[in-house]
Amino acid sequence: MPIVVTGATGHLGRLAVESLLARGVAADTIVAGGRSIEKLADLADRGVRTARIDYTDAASVAAALDGADAVLLVSGSEVGQRVEQHRIVIDAAVAAGVGRIVYTSAPQATTSPLILAPEHKATEELLQASGLAVTILRNGWYTENYVRIVTDAAGTGVIAASVGDGRVSSASRADYAEAAAAVLTTEGHEGAVYELSGDVAWNFAELADAASELLGTPVSFQSLSPEEHLAALAAAGLDEGTAGFVVALDGNIRDGLLDGTSGELARLIGRPTTPLIDGLRAASVTAAVAV
Repeated sequence: MPIVVTGATGHLGRLAVESLLARGVAADTIVAGGRSIEKLADLADRGVRTARIDYTDAASVAAALDGADAVLLVSGSEVGQRVEQHRIVIDAAVAAGVGRIVYTSAPQATTSPLILAPEHKATEELLQASGLAVTILRNGWYTENYVRIVTDAAGTGVIAASVGDGRVSSASRADYAEAAAAVLTTEGHEGAVYELSGDVAWNFAELADAASELLGTPVSFQSLSPEEHLAALAAAGLDEGTAGFVVALDGNIRDGLLDGTSGELARLIGRPTTPLIDGLRAASVTAAVAV
């Protein structure tokens, strides 16, 4: 019976499909789902089954999950709409009699004041009430989140943020995708909640050092107060809502909400997580700068 991967047109979902294939899962037992079938054509050419999955279209979700043994529910990207979108997938999984569902959540989602946590908390509650066999992957930060910051530093020589001395235990998307594939293809994960993060928590001075090495030009970290940061973002043209979100997230980092290093990600994938500089390098920071 197939494994359905939602969000396969996105970065994490696509990597999860690749990780399943790398683990020897037969291509024709994987269903890669996304809003645009055209973006999945290369996977179809390799024998992977594809399906249209639109989190806002219950019929598309129900059709894709029909006959599925397991589902990887990659959390939606539309903040403010995710709970209802996830509910559609969970309801479809229940109706289809899916054996188990794996969900990509956020760090300490049910107890953390992290600005992104509430929708994940609500989704976890829906999953726990569903009666399904559930595994929660509380994914920490992705190293790739910082590619744009590093790229921009090529021109400014500065990484400016209001994170203070806060640290981030990021890992690469490929690390998290491997963990999802491991959970989907091995036994004993039903009911588990994994707090996943990189092995090393780095600060923004170390991010600047990594940027310097990758870019071949000096980059320094400029520590801003929240008020200074908000003003700088507004001056750069960000709307009030987006600027406020960025500053609030930096406050979460400053408060230590993203610095956990549980070691669970490394244990699931059977190797150390990808170091910051290697993750940035793999994300083609230098290639992006050269374009």
